[in-house]
Amino acid sequence: MKNLAAGKKKLWRRHVMFAGMGVAAMAATALLRPSVVVGPVVYSVEPSSEAAATKAAEEQKPAHIATPAIVRAVYMTSWVAGTPKWREQIVGMITRGELNTLVIDIKDYSGHISFAVNDPKLMEVGAVEERIPDAREFIDMLHEKGIYIIGRVSVFQDPYLVGRRPDLAVKRKSDGAVWKDYKGISWLDPASREVWDYHVRIAREAERVGFDEINFDYIRFPSDGNMRDIAYDWWDGVRPKALVLKDFFAYLDSELSDLGVPISADLFGMTTWNYDDLNIGQILEYAAPHFDFIAPMVYPSHYPKTFMGFANPAAHPYEIIFSGMERARDRLRRSMMRDWNHGCYGMRETLIPLLRWMRNFCRAQRQRCL
Repeated sequence: MKNLAAGKKKLWRRHVMFAGMGVAAMAATALLRPSVVVGPVVYSVEPSSEAAATKAAEEQKPAHIATPAIVRAVYMTSWVAGTPKWREQIVGMITRGELNTLVIDIKDYSGHISFAVNDPKLMEVGAVEERIPDAREFIDMLHEKGIYIIGRVSVFQDPYLVGRRPDLAVKRKSDGAVWKDYKGISWLDPASREVWDYHVRIAREAERVGFDEINFDYIRFPSDGNMRDIAYDWWDGVRPKALVLKDFFAYLDSELSDLGVPISADLFGMTTWNYDDLNIGQILEYAAPHFDFIAPMVYPSHYPKTFMGFANPAAHPYEIIFSGMERARDRLRRSMMRDWNHGCYGMRETLIPLLRWMRNFCRAQRQRCL
């Protein structure tokens, strides 16, 4: 486990996250407001030199909010975060209800970084697409309202960087061209140290802007494409995928140990059940030591038919999610888990029971934490 800014305080409490695509809400326990509320911060950087930018960033460190004892979140795309009318509606929903956290894309599946950066190497890559032109001011406003901000980074799924640096991409075995999955999205080679460092730089920029936690997603080898025609320039094909990713997790942990905010990882939901790497390189026990929180994506709609004996697992969200999270907790023997779910993913018969279950689950976990 990493040390947080407050020192070596260990977070052994149960954290629960419920995220919706665009807009989602849920009934849960009374809002646990964090004790730290920060005021507005004026942020400006002289672009004339790298030294001036570094000095300005050091002089105006952001104030962060402590992780809530129970995280209740809604997910906001970077486009929504940069559109005042849309984002105001979601922020209003948070302040009027019982949510306390907002998840915003730092870098989504497109590979674009959603706010301006100071890092010269990131600026040279040119991945910035200022979807959130007032990112610092927006985050300051959210902090004033006591809202915890998690920044999501889609790591190895990155068409933009692949376009700039095809030497870092997953390739086609047949002709050496860039490989794409069934959605037409290209991937970065998970074994490339240059790719690892690129995302460390992005994490540091996100902390500088004010994000309270950096969440890493798509930290895996690709799986949904023509796997018979796939090749890697940086992975030798011999070292197990799980060990490659284990090294990556350790690298993030080491390089971001002084970041001052938590880091978290999204893992495939089946990692709570399987002990192998699912052929994507993810093993629960390999990730856990290097992140402050693990978020298994236990979407009931993503489990195969007959899983746990259910003809349609999506119609049994309570059983699927509860069993998966309990197994993960027992395997890790500590509470660092968050249940990550897309609230608008399934049908009504899936969503409504899930919301009811999340309400009861949060109540039970609050009693445990107290």
